[in-house]
Amino acid sequence: MTGTTRARRKAERPSEILDAAFEEFTLHGYAATRLDDVAVRAGVTKGTIYVYFTSKEQVFEALVRDRAKAQQILLAPFFEEQGEPTLESIRADLLFLFRACANDRTTQELLRLLISEAVRFPALVDEYFESVFDGVLAKLQERMKRAGELGVIREAPALDYPELVMSPALSMHICRLLFADRWPLDTERFIETSVDLLLKGLLPEE
Repeated sequence: MTGTTRARRKAERPSEILDAAFEEFTLHGYAATRLDDVAVRAGVTKGTIYVYFTSKEQVFEALVRDRAKAQQILLAPFFEEQGEPTLESIRADLLFLFRACANDRTTQELLRLLISEAVRFPALVDEYFESVFDGVLAKLQERMKRAGELGVIREAPALDYPELVMSPALSMHICRLLFADRWPLDTERFIETSVDLLLKGLLPEE
């Protein structure tokens, strides 16, 4: 192995450890996960993990922050400039956000982990939601309130609660996390129906 290859492998190792940790935490939860098992899954020794991380707690915190960055990249197109909102652009926004949530396994599994570990890691949970979702909710509210000002949709109380507008995405997560394949969900039809229901409820009154 050349020096360049060795350096590249060393640089990749933290990411490989976090990938393995994600699978172990997802499978067993925080408390039951052992760094020995993370090491086996990553193909390294337990001592190698301690080269990069001081404890299981630090591995978990690094994992959440790493996945938060990946989700920020996934959601980045939502923040692109679109001009004044139209009914179709709002529809496109909601479809994009719902599909991004529905099709990203990381989002679903991290939600499960963070809910179960909220008491143990309250500051980390706050940090994750602030870094990933606060900006999305603020931007969604900004666009929808502007659409209300333009008369594209009603200036309804729902515009003060972007969390309410995003609630179908949470419903999808809960169904999948609790019931998995026992309660099959036609995700695309659910998304399209949710967006249709939301927008029809916000159409200007005739």
